[in-house]
Amino acid sequence: MILLGTSGWQYRDWRGRFYPDGLPQRLWLEHFAERFATVEVNNAFYRLPERDTFAAWRARTPDDFCVAVKMSRYLTHIKRLRDPAEPVYRFLDRASALGDRLGPVLLQLPPTLAADVPLLDATLRLFPPQVRVAVEPRHTSWWTAATRATLERHRAALVWADRLGRPVTPLWRTTDFGYLRLHEGRARPHPRYGRAALTSWVRRLADTFGDAPVYVYFNNDPGGAAIADAVAFAARCRRDGLQVSRVPAG
Repeated sequence: MILLGTSGWQYRDWRGRFYPDGLPQRLWLEHFAERFATVEVNNAFYRLPERDTFAAWRARTPDDFCVAVKMSRYLTHIKRLRDPAEPVYRFLDRASALGDRLGPVLLQLPPTLAADVPLLDATLRLFPPQVRVAVEPRHTSWWTAATRATLERHRAALVWADRLGRPVTPLWRTTDFGYLRLHEGRARPHPRYGRAALTSWVRRLADTFGDAPVYVYFNNDPGGAAIADAVAFAARCRRDGLQVSRVPAG
């Protein structure tokens, strides 16, 4: 099952492209959740919402909706994974208000953070087993057997990341779900993805994960590129016989 969405939903340049001109912004989440079954929330990275905000997102979305949440930068970029207990506890205390809407927690590490497997291990062990965690390292020193073994031991997913139509991470499967982030394509208008790139990613996911769930988020939001690419990606999934969550009509 491919759970397909975008990284965020509150983009002003989506008005008129995805959101009707007369739709107030306070109703954009409801509009989005009728057309997609999942979203990745990035603003939690910059400012962790209060518990009431997470509870409101749960109340405003359908029963089958799933919210992946990006971990606060306080842990990943300021603390740089040191002393993780308090930041993880605070994050989970608030995000747990999503209840059954809570999807994976995304830990995106800074590109300047070189590999420190003991710090990663100490962080991952703080998450309860029912919470899915996806880790996106961005320094090449992380691509080692020790990193892979740590992710596997904690049943955390290595985030597969794409930029300009090519993988920028190893294509490891480390647990029973996958997580793919598509940051920027090479097609026109920029930053769209072309047919060949989307087809390649569909086939990689099918070959590696089979029937396991995979969360796929388009992070190329300018000009509504993420919406258009998600629709095209879903069409290619269906063409290859993969089950995919709802997307807007093409």
